[in-house]
Amino acid sequence: MAEHTVATTEAHGGAEHVEPVLLGLGAEGWVYVGLTIFFLIAIFVAKAPKKIAEALDARIAETRRTLDEARALRSEAEALLAKAKARNEASAGDAAAIVAHAEAEAKALIAKAKDDAKTLVGRRQSMAEDKIAAAERAAVAEVRAKAASAAASAAASLIASNHNAATDKALVDTAIARMN
Repeated sequence: MAEHTVATTEAHGGAEHVEPVLLGLGAEGWVYVGLTIFFLIAIFVAKAPKKIAEALDARIAETRRTLDEARALRSEAEALLAKAKARNEASAGDAAAIVAHAEAEAKALIAKAKDDAKTLVGRRQSMAEDKIAAAERAAVAEVRAKAASAAASAAASLIASNHNAATDKALVDTAIARMN
């Protein structure tokens, strides 16, 4: 084991430090006496407590004024917040009403457009049927005219080939006799 060695030194024959003493008080004691005298003079002569109280009262009044302003601002802010919330709710209700109205109008427009389209299709179909019927009548008239023309030519050619002047005289006589 290792041994521990401690060295100590002592000063011999040196002079001790001595503080000056007056009326049994050292420097520190006289500082306390001076401060006590200062506070006594400040309290009784300079009326420091009154000034301190006035300063504290002014500070309290200022704090109350600030608190009153803060309360007024808070109540004003709460009123503005309530108004803003009411406006927001009214706007949301208005927006919902506008959307519902727009949807109803859109449905009505779609229904009207469907009805108009059906009417238009019906009119166009009727017009097309009328045109087809007119074309059919014209075609039938044309066919009849061609058939009549063809029958007349066929009759004329038959008559021309089968009749002569003697047969014509007999026909004319029969026609005259029927008239009388």
